[in-house]
Amino acid sequence: MTQPALPEPAFPNLDSMLSRKFGKEVANYFSGSPLNRVSFLRTDHSFLSAALEHPTTSFLLFNNLNPLAKDPSTLEFVPFADVQPLIGDNPYSKPEEQLISEYNSTVTIPQLLFLGLDERDRQGLTHNIYTGAPRFALDVTPKGTIASQAQSLVESLQSRGLKFLEGRIQAALPAQEAAIYAQARALLDWNARNPFCAQCGQPTLSINAGTKRTCPPKDMASMKGAIGGNVGTAPTERPDCATRKGISNLCFPRTDPTVIMAVVSSDGRRVLIGRQKRWPPYWYSTLAGFVEPAESVEEAVRREVWEESGVKLGRVVIHSTQPWPYPANLMIGAIGQCIPGGEEVSLQHDPELEDARWADLEEVREALRVGTSALGESAQEGYKEGNLRLPAGTAIANQLLTAVVGGFVGEALKI
Repeated sequence: MTQPALPEPAFPNLDSMLSRKFGKEVANYFSGSPLNRVSFLRTDHSFLSAALEHPTTSFLLFNNLNPLAKDPSTLEFVPFADVQPLIGDNPYSKPEEQLISEYNSTVTIPQLLFLGLDERDRQGLTHNIYTGAPRFALDVTPKGTIASQAQSLVESLQSRGLKFLEGRIQAALPAQEAAIYAQARALLDWNARNPFCAQCGQPTLSINAGTKRTCPPKDMASMKGAIGGNVGTAPTERPDCATRKGISNLCFPRTDPTVIMAVVSSDGRRVLIGRQKRWPPYWYSTLAGFVEPAESVEEAVRREVWEESGVKLGRVVIHSTQPWPYPANLMIGAIGQCIPGGEEVSLQHDPELEDARWADLEEVREALRVGTSALGESAQEGYKEGNLRLPAGTAIANQLLTAVVGGFVGEALKI
């Protein structure tokens, strides 16, 4: 499969003191969205109502987190008329406070997200000083009280030759579409995973255009446990919940910080690579792991490298970052260098890796030239079976290794 181009960084040709010292900013796949999220407008239902029906508005639909598309490299956005039978004329017709007071846990509300304004379209909606085509995402998975309407919509879309792209990772999309997809998928996944309050166990309500969840104090349903029962004639007072007191009264989307690092030997001539048992033969990557509570990024890099490989690091620097919507990681790319005498590989600590080894820069450079791909896909023309395989350019691991073989740890301080 052809690998898509990476996004352009912000202001790629800007000359500044920082760019002269550290080089051009590095942008990774799933970043570089063309949307202005205008997050401060997510509670403005008059704005959202206008955005919903604007002629330039479009919706990206998901079925079981699979996006609607024409083919693996082209997402399909649909107009308001297509989704109106599912979401109604205007789900933003009432203010948030009223929606919370009228909450009914027995009624399934289609999960709708406002993603932002596409400012490339100057014919889009104008609101105050902001202009752009509104972009929404909608979960059309058939479930609950909307199962029938959602199924009808899914079948109608499929009858047009459209399909919901299956597969764990979508890495064939153009960079800007991939960034929009990543934002939508991560937020829909988070909403789906958090239907109940972590404090009291009662059902929660999505608010703030799909970017927060709240635990309503009342329920129009006659409650039977935490799930709800028959519809009542008056709201039922729900049990006390700590999330309704003080300022911690909302549930926010989760982002898990993850470190991923290219490790360079103390003499700068080799790179540490590792592989998991489930990976295809000859396929290696950089090491990675989650940042733990009360741990700096630099500490997490040193800890994960030592736990997985036994190698001991000294200086660690951050190279670039990558949003990774599976389900909600922020990959913090770093480059670290071994301390003298700390390069012995030992897998006796954490059994996560099947193998870890040092590779000369030239071996890595050749693998980056002809041996990259997504897991399970073929390498480029010119690859010789048995040689090193590495992740595709859409993975931040590829960017880190490219930086290292390009002289990142040399005298010039250029990313």
